[in-house]
Amino acid sequence: MRPYHWIRPFLFRMEPEKAHGLTVRMLELAGYLPPVCAIMRKMFGLADQGSRVRVMGIDFPNPVGLAAGYDKDGRALRGLTSLGFGHIELGTVTPKPQMGNPKPRIFRLPEDQAVINRMGFPNRGAEALLKRLQRWHPKEAIIGVSIGKNEDTPIENAAEDYVHLLNIYYPYADYLAVNISCPNQIGLRSLQARNALEDLLAALNKARQDQESKTGRHVPLMVKLSPDLSDLELGDAVGAIMDAGFDGVIATNTTSERNGLRFNYQEEEGGLSGLPLRQRSTALIRRIYELTSGRLPIIGVGGIFGFEDARAKLDAGASLVQVYTGLIYQGPSLTREILQGLKDSHSRQL
Repeated sequence: MRPYHWIRPFLFRMEPEKAHGLTVRMLELAGYLPPVCAIMRKMFGLADQGSRVRVMGIDFPNPVGLAAGYDKDGRALRGLTSLGFGHIELGTVTPKPQMGNPKPRIFRLPEDQAVINRMGFPNRGAEALLKRLQRWHPKEAIIGVSIGKNEDTPIENAAEDYVHLLNIYYPYADYLAVNISCPNQIGLRSLQARNALEDLLAALNKARQDQESKTGRHVPLMVKLSPDLSDLELGDAVGAIMDAGFDGVIATNTTSERNGLRFNYQEEEGGLSGLPLRQRSTALIRRIYELTSGRLPIIGVGGIFGFEDARAKLDAGASLVQVYTGLIYQGPSLTREILQGLKDSHSRQL
């Protein structure tokens, strides 16, 4: 039995958001204790990983990352870098601080190995995360920042929020993820429609060109897509992303669908993540790969609970993968197990 499985019953007796806050706080404190970080690296990292991968012009230490949503404000960044992730995506962050949706807003579905959340981008605002990134940027992992609009920003003015955040984080992030697919902000997903998306990407491209001239850096821009897009909608969105010259997509965000769920929280509103999303996200990755003939890098997210799940997404066309809900059920050794499985499978193929 994994050590985490002794701790999980205690965490699962807590209200989900309190349990999440506790784990973030523990990692935050661990980050300021170098001996603790060293122990964590030994327990959860994988020495001599031999799994570096170059994507979007960036050398990632390994293909397994932490998805956005776990650490919106970068509080636990030091501790998280000790868990073996090749990249860590912070946020989603908004220009101004906001409380998010009313509580309770996170629900565990243990029988389905899933989570429903309707957080609504609660975060301390752009300046809080910026100060942390200005103070420290890890050498052990690539840092992405997921950006979104404030809830009170009209959808027709959304580009202003995204451009504002790009300008703030461009000098400090290794890549930026444009979150237009969270189901927990009213109207946000409408930005995936082709005309709206083209306008948004054009504004971001102009801002990137200005920042590239100022900083001399090329920071990749990615778009995070919903798993609930129809094939026509997906084709339109991918076409707009390709035409704009963006660097990649993240597939996928959480789903609003509830098909096949057994647990009684299935009627709760919000985005569903975990095992029920596994096949859906993998199919979307495969379709994006087909639509782009493999020319657009993909980060695969959704229902990764072990090596086989990660391997399926990589085989479908993803260049990198991210975990989140799998960590809730499997614990921090998940990253090491995935990397060891990838390493072993590569050795068998030689």
